[in-house]
Amino acid sequence: MRDKGYATMAKVASSSVHPDISMLRGINGLARHAPHGVDRVVEAAGGYGLVVLTGLLALACWWRVARRSADAPAAVAGVLWAPLAAGLALLLDIPVRALVQRPRPYVEHDGLEVLVHGGSRYSFVSGQAAVTAAVAVALFMVSRRYGIAALLVALAEGFCQVYVGADYPTDVIGGYALGTATVLLLAPPAVALLTAPARALAPTRLGPLIRAPRPAAPQGDLDPPRRMRHSATDKDLAA
Repeated sequence: MRDKGYATMAKVASSSVHPDISMLRGINGLARHAPHGVDRVVEAAGGYGLVVLTGLLALACWWRVARRSADAPAAVAGVLWAPLAAGLALLLDIPVRALVQRPRPYVEHDGLEVLVHGGSRYSFVSGQAAVTAAVAVALFMVSRRYGIAALLVALAEGFCQVYVGADYPTDVIGGYALGTATVLLLAPPAVALLTAPARALAPTRLGPLIRAPRPAAPQGDLDPPRRMRHSATDKDLAA
């Protein structure tokens, strides 16, 4: 029994030396001392809350920026590429997990405060991190403001995944890399393919989805008709 306790302590001590595991224990250790309500908020945010927020940022970027840009069809195509790239990154995550086969942190390490058990047996790479990173990079190519906002959401998503004990920090970094690579490597052909139908829809009834209608100038801004002044010479000629 004593030997088993010593073995467990040695395992924890050796694992804490590794930067990835020590960072995992440091971030996950916050859940041990945080109030129960904070844990529930982080759990909900890391599950689907921040992913939904990323999607809302994409919708706002489409409505407020892409439709009003000089080349609206290309900008709308860039925003549309964001969720498509996120879905593709999530599909690419499946063979990566099967190839690496890295077990969840709570499977290999004791003493973690596990708030969420991952849906998959393997943790590398983090699917939520890949999705949020893909959307953030795609939006940054259209609008820096919305791209930076989505990037902050992606960082928060990665923190949540480590906080709840579902992923290692390197799982999150790998997810960021997968999402970013998916967007950047496939963006030229993907955006070009999406721009063509966007341009075709612009002059149709669906045009407001591609290009924001220009507001009509109010009548008060119209210049009043100028009254022509007649000189004395003109009066003499008229006489």
